[in-house]
Amino acid sequence: MDNTQENSKLKFGLVGRNISYSFSKDYFLKKFKHEDLPHNYVNFDIKSIDELDDIIRNTPNLKGLNVTIPYKEDVIPMLDDLNKRAKKIGAVNTIRITRYQKLIGYNTDYYGFKKSLKPYLKKHHKRALILGTGGASKAVAYALKKLKIQYDYVSRSEKEGVKFLYSDLTEDIISTYTIIINCTPIGTYPNVNNCPNIPYEAITENHILYDLIYNPEQTKFLSCGDIKGATTINGLEMLKLQAEKAWSIWMKS
Repeated sequence: MDNTQENSKLKFGLVGRNISYSFSKDYFLKKFKHEDLPHNYVNFDIKSIDELDDIIRNTPNLKGLNVTIPYKEDVIPMLDDLNKRAKKIGAVNTIRITRYQKLIGYNTDYYGFKKSLKPYLKKHHKRALILGTGGASKAVAYALKKLKIQYDYVSRSEKEGVKFLYSDLTEDIISTYTIIINCTPIGTYPNVNNCPNIPYEAITENHILYDLIYNPEQTKFLSCGDIKGATTINGLEMLKLQAEKAWSIWMKS
């Protein structure tokens, strides 16, 4: 088989747990069809990140992987190298597989979040609360830092780097953080009646509520923001942007 034939049948995929609902597979299969590309995209739903080795070994023409919950941090020790930005963030959501089967980790969540948030920012958006401390929250924190927005973490339990527990949050605190980003899975389908436990009474039209969740499009978290006149953003645009950035990384080599 010559290189042209071989490269025309590339395979890509998503590594995660309980990912049948995933955005990525549907997005890339539609993209391949629209652009008349013969590639394939599959979900690798695994119970442990240790299964990644088998996937790499047993999937011919595998060119790239997306990584989602709960493996964005766990995957790092299994990689051969990390892009400089992914190393600083401490989380990986994109893997490029070289022709020598080397695994290189990248973070495109950062790019997707930053670019999707930027058009909504006004002068008074100086401080942000990040709800959750998982892999996605690290990319969000890095983007906020680049945008020169001060941020603090909120978590259910005390840990290094976390300023607030949910039980600490008051209306006064919420009023001084005009960007609130939900990086937790709370409110994801099918648990659509759930939302992070914060004092929504203090949300105003000066606030931005950003939910990384995209299913449902309007989470209860965002609905609570809408009621108070806040600007609300779901995770769909971020996902599209990070997916296209991943595609450009895979096509580099």
